[in-house]
Amino acid sequence: MGLRAYPRLLGDHCAMEVLSSRVLLRPTDPERSRAFYRDTLGLAVYREFGSGPERGTVFFLGGGLLELSGRAAAPSAHGIALWLQVRELAAARRELADRGVRVLREPRREPWGLLEMWIADPDGVRICIVEVPEDHPLRRRG
Repeated sequence: MGLRAYPRLLGDHCAMEVLSSRVLLRPTDPERSRAFYRDTLGLAVYREFGSGPERGTVFFLGGGLLELSGRAAAPSAHGIALWLQVRELAAARRELADRGVRVLREPRREPWGLLEMWIADPDGVRICIVEVPEDHPLRRRG
């Protein structure tokens, strides 16, 4: 089945219709990573599949999904980062510190106007925790 005729959003190529998306991670220790995302970051579980310690777990991730499934022999975090927007970065910083999360870079306002802090998951996947200030252009609609 070919691509449907949609407005040309990609130059001279037809655009594909994306119905859903998710980030897939293959952790070295699925139980440890599942605990980090579920208990430490507090992400809600969308669904689980399979059984046993290597079962797949899909978490809600704002407007997307994060799936932990399978097992990697070694961390594959090189070049991968997650961007998680929160309402209040200072409160998120306190909560994560209370849960023992090591902050890689303390919160600060970036030249592009966002407030950002960096942490990492157990396999070293870097996670940017972001607050969009009230006066930032990302808050404007239209």
